Amino acid sequence: MVVSGVTFPGMTEARRSRGAAGGAAADRPAAKTPMRELLAEAAFELFMERGFEGTTVDDIVARAGVGRRSFFRYFPSKEDAVFPDHERCLADMTGYLAGATSGDPLDRVCEAARIVLRMYAANPVFSVRRYRLTREVPGLRTYELSVVRRYERTLAGYLRGRWGDAPDGSLRAEVIAAAVVAAHNNGLRSWLRSGAVGDAEVAVDHALALVREVWSRTPDRPVTVLDGADGDGREVVVLVAPRGAPLWRVVRRLESALAETPAPE
Repeated sequence: MVVSGVTFPGMTEARRSRGAAGGAAADRPAAKTPMRELLAEAAFELFMERGFEGTTVDDIVARAGVGRRSFFRYFPSKEDAVFPDHERCLADMTGYLAGATSGDPLDRVCEAARIVLRMYAANPVFSVRRYRLTREVPGLRTYELSVVRRYERTLAGYLRGRWGDAPDGSLRAEVIAAAVVAAHNNGLRSWLRSGAVGDAEVAVDHALALVREVWSRTPDRPVTVLDGADGDGREVVVLVAPRGAPLWRVVRRLESALAETPAPE
């Protein structure tokens, strides 16, 4: 079904044939169209016609031909109806990370972020219209930020589990999760602002590559100690720091590494 240029995946014409039905039959969705999608379709139709603030839950259930209880069984609020796919996407991300117990953790969280990208790219027309709607309605923007934070917490939790008790492991997990989400969202929003012109993955991959460039070092190997090249028994300390790291932080870590390195006899 197409609504103001928006195609809803899995939607059919069943709602129109059901609209004439009344009573208990009106509370039963068509067999081929999930109730969750029917409600999301009805909500977005009304948001396009009347505006978000001008639409109530009663309006949505009337358009969908169901009762209020049916709406709240699937969505806690009308804001949730604007983002009907994020719960499934979050579950997919969680499932993917649960099975990603090997390999580079940074690669894993970057790939997990692409699950969100693919969800948007699967329905570009709807994604663009939703993006524009969230820019116009402060309440939706706030809700969207809460969803983004849930993705970020999921990525950070995975990284903490992979890095365990490594030095600064927990802090590093939080920082990198935030960086991955920020990079992903920068590329995604650039694509949405363009009206979904071109390949969304190109912009997102470019942004994620910058995250890899800065954070590819593992957290438990901040320094490397090598034997002196001249064979005099002294050790050489090699410190790896992210590009652009503050000098005071580099010096502090170098001092710490030197303090831990045994002095030559």
